[in-house]
Amino acid sequence: MLTESFAPGASVANVAQRYGVNANLLFTWRRQRAAMAPAEGVKALELAPVTVVAERAAPEARDGDGDAARSAGRMEIVLACGERIIVGADVDAAALARVVRALSRR
Repeated sequence: MLTESFAPGASVANVAQRYGVNANLLFTWRRQRAAMAPAEGVKALELAPVTVVAERAAPEARDGDGDAARSAGRMEIVLACGERIIVGADVDAAALARVVRALSRR
């Protein structure tokens, strides 16, 4: 969205509308990006692409006794390299962050 909004002749309002985002929010992101321009010798900040898809019905999970297990709060993260991380709502955020950092360095 940001890259598209900076294209010559692009309308920020039209770009925001196409993605279902408030134009003021996109303008805020543009200002933040400009403010984070890298100093000499400093690597530029890179944003990870995100795709939002409609929720699909997951197959019913079963616990060790063959009973249906609840899968509420399940999150699936797909890294740029294609690897998937699937965690439940009770995941330790710090541990998950370490796993994502480690996998993204590979």
